[in-house]
Amino acid sequence: MPSPPSDSSRAGQRVAVAGVGLVTAGSMVANIAAYLLHLPAGRWLGPEGYGEFAALLAAQLVLAVPALALQTVVAREYVGGARVESLRSLTYRTSAIVGVLALVAWPIVAWALGTGATATAAALASAPVLVLLAGEQGLLQGAGRFGSLGAVLAAAGVGKVVPAVVALALGAGPGVALAVSTTGTLAVALGARVLRPGSDATHESPIGVVAVLRASQVQLALIALTSLDLLSARIVLDAGDAGLYALGAVAAKAAFWLPQAVGVVLYPRMADPARSAGAVRTALVVLAATGTVVVLAALAASPLVPLLVGEEYEPVQSVLWLFAAQGACLAVVQGGLLATIARERTRIALLAWLALAVEAVLVFTLATTLTQLLVVAVSTAAVTAIVIGVAAVVTAGRD
Repeated sequence: MPSPPSDSSRAGQRVAVAGVGLVTAGSMVANIAAYLLHLPAGRWLGPEGYGEFAALLAAQLVLAVPALALQTVVAREYVGGARVESLRSLTYRTSAIVGVLALVAWPIVAWALGTGATATAAALASAPVLVLLAGEQGLLQGAGRFGSLGAVLAAAGVGKVVPAVVALALGAGPGVALAVSTTGTLAVALGARVLRPGSDATHESPIGVVAVLRASQVQLALIALTSLDLLSARIVLDAGDAGLYALGAVAAKAAFWLPQAVGVVLYPRMADPARSAGAVRTALVVLAATGTVVVLAALAASPLVPLLVGEEYEPVQSVLWLFAAQGACLAVVQGGLLATIARERTRIALLAWLALAVEAVLVFTLATTLTQLLVVAVSTAAVTAIVIGVAAVVTAGRD
């Protein structure tokens, strides 16, 4: 007969649940702030200016992939006993490399997206700053200080958005808004150092920047899938339609980020061989169900689009639910990829890279209108969700 759980076990479960709640709350504040930024930006910049602004925000997201990987590496190494100073050194080296990559990418991004040089520079300057912030978040995560981590996540969202909104309200263009947004993020990163966790370090971290770059592979595939259509809209559509597409993509991002707590809660069970298969199936079912609700909500809320952001965005109203469907499918893709990371089966990410290549070919050969681009994006996301979801379930079942 199994023994009842000990007091320490129950306490650990309560701490874990509380930690998930705190981190999820902080993430929600950050995500809500990010979504709210698009409303005044769309209204005050107009379709063309907003199209440039949104495309550069998407480019920021792609260059921030090393930051996402760094946080997981720092947290893991802190738990293993690495010194805070050595992990911060790793953070600074990674930030410097990302800064150089951003500098190299500057003229390429400006040319590819048709954006201004100043606005592009302001957008890409945030990439190394996000790495600095991710390093501090990784330290807090590794130390189990989830309340502080949630507060930093929320502060980072507010620090990024509020200065940009103020700048836009004063009549600034995309470049100035992105520059002050980066400054706000830097202030939060510096402030997070005050929350430095204690450490019982036993060794220097042997992990170098190469490990961080390797850890970026799966996340880069996912981020690229969520950004390709928005970035390519600046290339295959005219400026006005690109702006319309950028606004509709807000619904896709909302549907994608809304169910993040599902992965946070079920990830530890995915990593447990005895419970992995059931956890993966549960995660995918919950993500699919949540996505269905979000699509229905987008369909019901679509008449509000002209009221919230202006009559010039009325063409988005009829296809808003399709944007939400794309984001919902990509949330399922993320759930499947999380499962492969948990069981160290990251080769399945090759399916995501293949889907990205197929989508790129279809976009640049078939899509010449907003609707065509959206249909390609939704179809690719749906097929990828099915394939990666099945692969994740099968792999977990074998484990």
